[in-house]
Amino acid sequence: MSHQAKMIVDKDFVISRIDDRIYGSFIEHLGRAVYGGIYEPGHPAADERGFRKDVLSLIQTLRVPIIRYPGGNFVSGYDWKDGIGPKDQRPSRLELAWRTVEPNQFGLNEFVEWSRTAGTNVMWAINLGTHGVDEARNIVEYANHVSGSYWSDLRISHGYRQPHAIKTWCLGNEMDGPWQIGAKTAVEYGRVAAESAKVMKWVDPSIELVACGSSGKGMATYPEWEATVLDHTYEHVEFLSLHSYYGNHDNDTATFLGRSLEMEDFIRSVVATCDYMKAKKRSNKKMQLSFDEWNVWFHSNDADKKIEPWQIAPPQLEDVYTMEDALVVGCLLIALLKNSDRVRMACLAQLVNVIAPIMTENGGQAWAQTIFYPYMHASVYGRGQALVPLVQSPKYDTKDITDIPYLESIAVYDEQAMEVTIFAVNRDLTNSLPLEVDLRSFGACDILEHIVLQNDNLKATNTASEPNRVTPKMTGNATADGSKINATLGKASWNVIRVRLH
Repeated sequence: MSHQAKMIVDKDFVISRIDDRIYGSFIEHLGRAVYGGIYEPGHPAADERGFRKDVLSLIQTLRVPIIRYPGGNFVSGYDWKDGIGPKDQRPSRLELAWRTVEPNQFGLNEFVEWSRTAGTNVMWAINLGTHGVDEARNIVEYANHVSGSYWSDLRISHGYRQPHAIKTWCLGNEMDGPWQIGAKTAVEYGRVAAESAKVMKWVDPSIELVACGSSGKGMATYPEWEATVLDHTYEHVEFLSLHSYYGNHDNDTATFLGRSLEMEDFIRSVVATCDYMKAKKRSNKKMQLSFDEWNVWFHSNDADKKIEPWQIAPPQLEDVYTMEDALVVGCLLIALLKNSDRVRMACLAQLVNVIAPIMTENGGQAWAQTIFYPYMHASVYGRGQALVPLVQSPKYDTKDITDIPYLESIAVYDEQAMEVTIFAVNRDLTNSLPLEVDLRSFGACDILEHIVLQNDNLKATNTASEPNRVTPKMTGNATADGSKINATLGKASWNVIRVRLH
């Protein structure tokens, strides 16, 4: 095949109407995600509640629709009652998941208030490690019941008359992991998750629930875990979770850029397991997926081993992301969109400081990491219908993955704005890639802009001293001729081609 790529998209060939929650994120009580991240009283940019306005501004730019909180591994040892009520009466606790001290100065009510300020919604994870059914119903009553009961009246006494109306809840976190506080077998977890789901929905029938899938496809019990858990929970939950992180430990960029193919394979295998259980249950319900932890994560592994335990908010999991990582995140976002008929929610893990698109200095500035930009572009311009991408592209092989297309791409159709946005990564590390996109069913069109994220140094990063070293530029050369788009994608580049329809 010649070294050029073609893609055909048709407005009648729709993968899905994208659920905006696919662009969600995650804040855990881990490292400086909360303290020194979103919350830092006394910071020059903090408001009267201690919320950092510089961080809020960056998050608002991302248009994050939903944020999972408060964990993560943290949640399996967390008592949510420690984080409510007068701050001077809240206890400090040893936090065993990450071996820190949790001061509990930021909790449920603060997070709901912060989320509303940020323009996002809450996905709350409950503790099914050290807690169980009783706590599950109590927290829903505290958060969502109007008044006239113990827990709802306690919320009102804390200054929140209106219910928080949290609509999305996770039933624990990675309960198959031996690192998890209160880890469980699939049967043990399936039973407590089903019983918790029942009482939570008896308190508030309007909520949606996410059951824990495997903490990764490398677990010895995968995918038997999924099948067993769903055997117990299928009729009680709306979503099953997936978690996966990707790294370049061997400094093999070509393979690293192909990891999104593994993400797609993981999604398809979980879908197959869900649909097997649908058949087994003779159910009419189609189980949806919540890919509520995904990202690149490997840079900080060695540094994290050197951190002294029992500090408050030490700098844990602070990956500094490269241009190369931004390309991988772009490919992973496209993979999610290509499977958006079943992946209805997803959470880039995490949002601030901890393996995050946003970094801060305590008392200092905040800035966007390289991965901020593909995430922002997808969230802002990727609303609407995901269209089936019929792609012809040259391919390459690596020692781990074969048949990796140089072009990774998808198109999103926004009917209201009368726009089509093409997201495209050129995985070729040495050559540009000519691309032709045939929008034959849309008629004549014009190019609004062709945004490019590229840097000749794939290890280039954004730092406090150089926060704009890797940033998108309007340097693309896309042109329109009738319903055909032609562009040259630079080597190792992330591209956003926005097309206006006539």
